[in-house]
Amino acid sequence: MTATAARFLYLARHGEASADESELTDAGRRQAALLGARLRGVPLTAIHHGPLPRAEQTARLVAEQLDGVPLHRSEGAGDYPPYVPSREELPAEAADAWTGFLGGFTAEERAQGPGLAAAALAAFTGPVVGDEPRHELLVTHNFLVGWLVRAALAAPKWRWLGINHANAALTVIRYSPERPPAVLVLNDTRHLPAELRWTGFPPELHV
Repeated sequence: MTATAARFLYLARHGEASADESELTDAGRRQAALLGARLRGVPLTAIHHGPLPRAEQTARLVAEQLDGVPLHRSEGAGDYPPYVPSREELPAEAADAWTGFLGGFTAEERAQGPGLAAAALAAFTGPVVGDEPRHELLVTHNFLVGWLVRAALAAPKWRWLGINHANAALTVIRYSPERPPAVLVLNDTRHLPAELRWTGFPPELHV
């Protein structure tokens, strides 16, 4: 069927996690609750989240601030490298650093990531069938946020690298029929007080 309505995808990275990433910290739980409060009034039809505890806990805390929005667990919303470029694809000034970073992934992660990333694009992007716009929240991880923003901007596949997202920050992408995707909001933390902003974000990029 032909897609006839816009999709608004609200992307959020999970709240701050403990050192072993098994749960959210107190700060992470506060971030998640404040993100949920920020989204009150948005006509969300679903909250999708990754399978790892920090994403699931964030999604549940967000849902507690909303009115009956269903939760859906998705493997495609997990934490994985969506694409591993060759050194030749990378800009020369970043090739050493990013090649070293990418070398930290296991062979299994490298093999599984592209398939999961393709599934995420199929499930969460593009306009939808129907008469009304659809609004969905995806609670996920830094890499997938970067991958979906990269795709929306039609940037090269390697460009998910370097697109960073703070914990519980909000990005919104609109997918309209017969128009290219539009990134409406990117890494917005205005719903968080100063002490809860920028966690999970590279220190040299704080503003």
